[in-house]
Amino acid sequence: MLRYSILFDHWDMYLQGFTNTLKASVLALIGSLAIGIIIAIFRIAPIRPLNWLGAAYVEFIRNIPLVLIVFVFFVGLPAVGIRLDPFTAGTLGLMVYTAAFIAEVIRSGILAVPKGQMEAARSSGLTYLQTMRYIILPQAIKIVIPPLGNQFINLVKNSSVLGVIAGFDLMYFGDLISSETFVTFDVYIFVALFYLVLTIPLSLGVGYLERRLAKTR
Repeated sequence: MLRYSILFDHWDMYLQGFTNTLKASVLALIGSLAIGIIIAIFRIAPIRPLNWLGAAYVEFIRNIPLVLIVFVFFVGLPAVGIRLDPFTAGTLGLMVYTAAFIAEVIRSGILAVPKGQMEAARSSGLTYLQTMRYIILPQAIKIVIPPLGNQFINLVKNSSVLGVIAGFDLMYFGDLISSETFVTFDVYIFVALFYLVLTIPLSLGVGYLERRLAKTR
């Protein structure tokens, strides 16, 4: 039987953790999508050095742990005189990490767009970047809505890494409440429920958007 008194007695801590988790997720989502699109374009650009740079970013970031990237921002940057608070360091680490996966999703969508679209746009006088912005990317993003939505959901769950560096997220406050009450199961069940409040609507929204886009094709 869950002890709901833990939730009510520590509601302010749960709410603060939920708010910070939501902030970190939204900021990391926006940033990782922007970086991911840029890296995806690098990977298929007709300029070899950009291809190498994009491939190096994806392969390097995807094959090291997220927590290590977060520690680079939180512990590594101060070594060169750049100090970030835990929340900022964790959010940046989450952003950089997720961007590598989003880049591959976007790249697969770009490659799924018929090559004739690019050729027709270029022949009509559009530059490469204009073609990407107005013709290719809108179609590519429609194609990859389901896997892109999965990456956004993973991002929300991965935001728990902020708790490792005292980033004031849900996991951080869950740890605090557990240490104060000497209760573990009940505390983290409520933490899980707060995460579900974030991920379930996101999952339903992605499904709805996918169905709407399918009708317009």
